[in-house]
Amino acid sequence: MKTIVLTGGGTAGHVYPNIALNDYLKKDYVVHYIGGSGMEKDIVSKEDNIIFHQIDAIKLERKLTFKNFLIPFKLIKSICQCKKLLKEIKPNVIFSKGGYVAVPVSIAGKSLKVPIVSHESDLSLGLANKIILKCCDKMCCTFENTIVANKKCVYTGQPIRKSILHGNKRNLSFFQDLDKSKPNLLVMGGSSGARNINKMVIENIDKLTENFNVLHLTGKQNVEKKDKKNYFQIDYAENIGDFLDLSDIVISRAGSGAIHEILAMKKPMLLIPLSKNISRGDQIENAKLFKELGYADVLEENDYDKNMFFIKINNLYKNRQKYIKNMSKITNFNACENIIDLIKQVEK
Repeated sequence: MKTIVLTGGGTAGHVYPNIALNDYLKKDYVVHYIGGSGMEKDIVSKEDNIIFHQIDAIKLERKLTFKNFLIPFKLIKSICQCKKLLKEIKPNVIFSKGGYVAVPVSIAGKSLKVPIVSHESDLSLGLANKIILKCCDKMCCTFENTIVANKKCVYTGQPIRKSILHGNKRNLSFFQDLDKSKPNLLVMGGSSGARNINKMVIENIDKLTENFNVLHLTGKQNVEKKDKKNYFQIDYAENIGDFLDLSDIVISRAGSGAIHEILAMKKPMLLIPLSKNISRGDQIENAKLFKELGYADVLEENDYDKNMFFIKINNLYKNRQKYIKNMSKITNFNACENIIDLIKQVEK
């Protein structure tokens, strides 16, 4: 069998696409994963066929800090670790999902002449993938608009896990406790949660639960316990497919992985993207495009007020069939086969 190295980490958005691909790869490849000490280690450990290797990875802080001065030295150390691992593994190809963890793996792979396929989920390339673009043979893109960035870029779409596409609401422990006369509102803020979205929900919980069963994924670091009828709080859930199967509408951040999973399940969404104060603005770009395509409405954090929040939610539910109709025009949600074809084209 051939051997492939997967890499990517820092957030679930850099890990779950690898897991989606693994469902297809494990039939034909010995699968290794090079990652850091973040959530990728926990997620990958649940896949019984993947061999995980941990490296020291350093993240660029988006503010002036002494840590950033140490990056060149720690990056060199990480690249050396990766070179040693890759010489031992002898992969036929590397698939990178981006993020700071993937940078040393890709640089090391390039130096050892290992073919590399990478993937960019967002509308514009992030810092890590701008670096990885110089190392890789092909850069897969979720959005067709992104392929103008470079001749290496290929439009493939976003890999979607099979567990998302085959979610079952009856698997949820609280399913029998729901008020079946109310629609279901799912609130999710990404793998780490979203403090500002959580705050919006909690301060408006009385009014929200009058009209909806509220399923609130808070994130492990952002838990504020609240005991309220028709309110179900969960800090973290791997079975997002079950929650999406249950939901009628969704409030979410606008990370590309999450919004394409919601799109695949045809759930109308209110997107509240990370502001440019704490991000490069990629989520704002994603959200605006989804609104233009008629898949979502958008509420930017800086524009938040209670009245607008409820107007947006109520209009989303009222007009849900319009959004579902627009989303139903797309039939190919899963990029896995496209990406596998590219991997096979470049592998040695």
